[in-house]
Amino acid sequence: MKFALLVPGRIDQLTGGYLFARRVVDELRKRGHAINIVEMPGNFPDADVIARNAATAALAALHDDEVAVIDGLGLLAFADCLAHEAHRLQLIGWVHHPLADETGLSDVDAARFHAAEMQLLPLFRGILCPSRVTGDAVIRDGVDIDAVGVAPPGTDKPAILKQRQRASREVHLLSVATITPRKGHLLLVEALATLRRNDWTLDCIGSLDRDTEYAAALQAAIARHGLGDRIKLHGELAPAQLDPLYDAADMFVLPSFHEGYGMAFAEALAHGLPIIATQAGAIPDTVPESAGILVPPGDLPALAEALRFCLDNRAALLRFAQGAAQAGADLPDWRQAATRWHYEVARLLA
Repeated sequence: MKFALLVPGRIDQLTGGYLFARRVVDELRKRGHAINIVEMPGNFPDADVIARNAATAALAALHDDEVAVIDGLGLLAFADCLAHEAHRLQLIGWVHHPLADETGLSDVDAARFHAAEMQLLPLFRGILCPSRVTGDAVIRDGVDIDAVGVAPPGTDKPAILKQRQRASREVHLLSVATITPRKGHLLLVEALATLRRNDWTLDCIGSLDRDTEYAAALQAAIARHGLGDRIKLHGELAPAQLDPLYDAADMFVLPSFHEGYGMAFAEALAHGLPIIATQAGAIPDTVPESAGILVPPGDLPALAEALRFCLDNRAALLRFAQGAAQAGADLPDWRQAATRWHYEVARLLA
């Protein structure tokens, strides 16, 4: 297979979608596939003039009938050129989750993103999604069911799975996600503040620069509740730096408002970590009941109660750890994920 992969910004960014793209590209290149990565400048997902010009130029540079896979985060940048280029190119959209489902959008922006998705997504030859939930969402936006493919990401599994023991007096919580409203960090701090106990610590891994206003609000909330000695914001770390933190943790917690898949949850399962999360998006398809507790998104009392239960019931943590390890063992690795991705793209093109 030969194709161009068009991504908004640099592909070496440390978020789930970009990590997914890099790993698939690396695996497919090992198998001899020719993949041209096109990194588009500009502001995304809003798609300023720079982004729109870059998108138009990127498609114009492709030869007739060439295959182009476009990352859904950059979808709006193609509003001026997609309909014209769809007649001569084989276009596949790679939608990690609908843009309109991003938490914190104004009603006006959410409506604008939704309208754009309904207009643009049906123009593609096919849409590739990481989960059934995201696939269902693009079908509701007007994409034919036969033009939707599901290819989940892979998971790096530790060479030796740490055997979880009964947690010591202090339970170490871990959260891995970019600090943005959709990930629910502020809600997590508020829930932890209600516990009024000191038998836990929390390590938060994730960029503080993608939404500086939200990051500042999170830091202010931590200070306001006097939790600065219990919650540490590490910022962004490379994947190789995360393994020691997964091993040192007793529980993974992330109360997302929506997930198109949730690679961090899969990584936690692969490390045998119990999980507290929400029932939002594709999370229930990834995290089974045996691996932890899922609460309604945005439900502060339910989140606080789940945290309290796990802190008070160390035996339950061990049971959840066993369930997580079993679920993690069943997850696809990156070789399997790339094979599935390649199959779905070929099917959609056919």
